[in-house]
Formats: sequence, C-alpha cells, structure tokens
Amino acid sequence: MTIQPYTTTVQVTADRDWLASRHGTDSTETITLDLGAFTQGVHYTLPEPGQPHGFVRSGVPVGRITASGLYGPYDPEAKDGRQVLAGLVYAEAPYTPGAKNVPAALFWHGTVKTDRIPGGIDPAKVAPAPGAAQIRFLGEVAA
Repeated sequence: MTIQPYTTTVQVTADRDWLASRHGTDSTETITLDLGAFTQGVHYTLPEPGQPHGFVRSGVPVGRITASGLYGPYDPEAKDGRQVLAGLVYAEAPYTPGAKNVPAALFWHGTVKTDRIPGGIDPAKVAPAPGAAQIRFLGEVAA
C-alpha cells in the first residue's frame, strides 16, 4: 500500500451577519451534519469551478436526529429529533463532493438576528426542551 498525502488550502470569508453578539462564540461544540438532510441553495452550496469544496452555510439552525446522532436542519414539525433546536452552524463547514457527513461547530447559546438566519426561523415555534439551544432571537421573523 502506498500513501500519498494530499494538501489543500481553503479560504472562506466568514459570513456571520446572523450573529448579534460574540457571547457564546467561545464555547461551540463539535457536531456532525447529515448532508443528505439539508437543502441545496438554502443550507449549503455546491463546489464551484476552481473550488474543490462546497460549504454548509453559517447560521443554519440544526437539530439532532435521534436515530443516527447526526444533525439535520431544524424543523419544528419533525418527529425525528430535529424538532428540538440544538443550535446553529457557527462557521461555514466545508465538504468535498460525495461527502455524506460534515463536521461542524455548533453555536448553542447566545444572541442572533432572526431575519438573517439562512432558511429562516420562527422563534415562536422554538419549544423549550432539556438540552435545547439557549438562543435569544432579535428582530423580525424570516420565513
């Protein structure tokens, strides 16, 4: 067996316009996203010519899928665990084509601008639950 190391550099401009304060940014948690559960164009982008990686967008609300332990897009109507808001994807999470699971940082407590959340969120539908995110939403609802 021959091992051939491969090195690449990715530059991403952080787009965290949804973040209303820096509170909570120093205590994110590592999670794994189930890329197949997300919607292209809303939650993630595909790789572009000259760019070998796609990205899950920063600020996407997520919930933990009970059966797999992976995270998918938050949905208050879901019955698979994603109905509990775990938090938001803190930083753009790069992935390579064909990837199914994507490591990411979870922003689970702090203050966010509701109208800047990718895909939108209605704070009135975020039910409190043990282990749920502790997020304070500011501004207008974006759906």
